[in-house]
Amino acid sequence: MSHPEVPPSPKRPDDTRIELKIPASSEWVRVARLTVAGVASRLPFGIDAVEDIKLAVTEAINNAIQHAPISQGQSALVTIGIEIKPEGLWVLVSDEGRIEAEIPVQDSIPRLNEHDLPEGGLGLILIRTLMDEVSHEGGNDCDTVLKMFKKLPVDYLPAVGA
Repeated sequence: MSHPEVPPSPKRPDDTRIELKIPASSEWVRVARLTVAGVASRLPFGIDAVEDIKLAVTEAINNAIQHAPISQGQSALVTIGIEIKPEGLWVLVSDEGRIEAEIPVQDSIPRLNEHDLPEGGLGLILIRTLMDEVSHEGGNDCDTVLKMFKKLPVDYLPAVGA
């Protein structure tokens, strides 16, 4: 008697990728924020870390909406990618905008007083402060992608060589 073929194992939770596409409109920010918070809450992050992730994602999506192109009455889309890795959580926010942006390095974030505040760009400084890693891809000829990473607490990281 032959045995049925064993189906492949489902992906481990540390290999999960979730993608959400929303219209580039402020009324959809809450949906994306709640989705990311729901995923982060399933991981061993504390409440403060989940709140940091939610705020960073909100800033990133609002920035994407602000720079998203509007063409012939059609709203552009913002894509939110959520990737669970053994070390933590990646959140990627991409839009169809074509801008150049500088992400300040953690050590180079200047101390600003209220008279020195720039007109824009504070959201990126806030995101950099809330997340452990932040990078930016994009330019005049491709979509803009903001990548953000939050490390899991050290107690939950897999042992090296395990």
